[in-house]
Amino acid sequence: MNHPVLKIILSVRKAIIFSLVLSFFINLLLLASPLYMLQVYDRVLSSRSLDTLFFLTIIVISAILCLCLLEAIRSAIAVKTGLWMDKKVSSLLLPSVVKISLQTKSELSGQGLRDMGTVRSFITGNSMFSLMDVPWMPLYLLVLYLLHPILGLLALGGALFIFMIAVVNELLTRKYQQNSNALVARAYGFSDSVSRNADVVEAMGMVPQIVSSWQKMNDESSNSQQRALGFTGWLGAVSRFIRLGLQVAILGMGALLAINGEISAGAIIAASILVGRALQPVEQSINSWRSATSAWDAYIRVKQQLLATPAYDDQMELPNPEGKLSIEGLSYAFPGSQQAYLKGISFRVGPGQLLAIMGPSGSGKTTLVRLLLGNLKPNSGFARLDGMDMSMWHSDDRGKHIGYLPQDVELFAGTVKENIARMANGVTDQIINASKMAGVHEMIMRLPQGYDTQIGSHGMSLSGGQRQRIGLARALYGEPKLLVLDEPNSSLDQQGEGALMNALKAVKEKNITTVVISHRPSVLEHADLVLLMQEGMVANFGPRDEVLKVQPASVSTPRNNAVPIGKSAKTAISYTIKK
Repeated sequence: MNHPVLKIILSVRKAIIFSLVLSFFINLLLLASPLYMLQVYDRVLSSRSLDTLFFLTIIVISAILCLCLLEAIRSAIAVKTGLWMDKKVSSLLLPSVVKISLQTKSELSGQGLRDMGTVRSFITGNSMFSLMDVPWMPLYLLVLYLLHPILGLLALGGALFIFMIAVVNELLTRKYQQNSNALVARAYGFSDSVSRNADVVEAMGMVPQIVSSWQKMNDESSNSQQRALGFTGWLGAVSRFIRLGLQVAILGMGALLAINGEISAGAIIAASILVGRALQPVEQSINSWRSATSAWDAYIRVKQQLLATPAYDDQMELPNPEGKLSIEGLSYAFPGSQQAYLKGISFRVGPGQLLAIMGPSGSGKTTLVRLLLGNLKPNSGFARLDGMDMSMWHSDDRGKHIGYLPQDVELFAGTVKENIARMANGVTDQIINASKMAGVHEMIMRLPQGYDTQIGSHGMSLSGGQRQRIGLARALYGEPKLLVLDEPNSSLDQQGEGALMNALKAVKEKNITTVVISHRPSVLEHADLVLLMQEGMVANFGPRDEVLKVQPASVSTPRNNAVPIGKSAKTAISYTIKK
């Protein structure tokens, strides 16, 4: 009962119950047409009364008008309910995708949102109405029974037979349908990864292999779907044969009963219409079963995704931090791994200080950054900002005080100013101030529409250096108390490098605590502290000058484990971490 999806479904139960009530009246009004035929044949033709025909016609037209109005209302309720549920659940899904991606180190995926779209389409489509009409089938069978018990029993036998076909269809196709849905989801994920790595695919001639791999997955999905649809098609044809054959049987039996004087001629026509109407929802439900099972499977995946989402306890909003960063015995192992990736890391950074983190590839620098940002939860130890555990601090509150520039900068579809303002409306003065601090204001003003330039998804219309500099402005927006930069100059030219150095100088003047991962010597000119890492542990930590004096600097070109750290006599030097 406490599951968010169940709460949302329960919140619309009144709309669902009301739709079922409307379905009852809709099916009741559908009796108007066969009853009209019955009265015309049995009363109007025999009595030749035009008044009776006139009033019967007015009554039936009024019933049909009410029927159409009720169907329109039911459809409007279904559409509104589906869209409302989609809005509510999607607002939970997108944050859950972010949280799960952080915890599992997986790529962001829109599968959950696609699944919710499947559920919404089912709720707002005709398949849902077919299922709503099935419970009222006994109403038609009752009227048939009242016309004559044999007609009612004959129709009941046909309905039970078609229902059995629906059950068989479910048993035969569910496994294939589930397998097909899983393969389709995998194919979507594969195509997403191909799109993200288009340069690699094209440059290394991987297109034929990629197409072959995708085709294999697509063929597996198509084969499963073909088997499911094959069963559904044959069973649908059988149920249609039964329904049409039953109508013929009803006509024949009705004629026999009429010859024997047990029913009237009008009852024959009415019975034929009624049996068709009674069996139509059942037959349609067979054809709609694939949509129903797909929607159910999609709902289960949505529910599982939300259940897997790490939850935050409600916490009151904390006062603005000063920027005191403390890492205490921090250890972390990736999910499924038995060995810790980071081990017992501890250090402190005071407000306004700049910490440079250095070390060879794979030493754990980026993972450490993700932990101190609160994006990952440590297995043991703490990462605190002014005493608050970052992993337990709600991101909506924490994010206001943090600026982050990742190694691979991703921008969002929208304008430059929206991206700098973190996709919020933003304050113009703060946007411009952040841009000037990042040294990107003049570059933005040279864009076609300046700050209102649409940069496209992933910043596709911008170069790597431009994305990185706009990403730096986004990190500086609102003058955060903690600024974290992961390889901020990896894509910068000489001009961008100079702008970055000016930005580092400016953040120190504004007393912003800064953490920078970089192998560039220029960064150390602004560093107060240096943290050297190797194999997930702290190799050395302390004031810059003291750390650089501890280990001798080797000359010239860095080796495999060499990390450039500064300049000596205008010559780049390197630092080899010693065990």
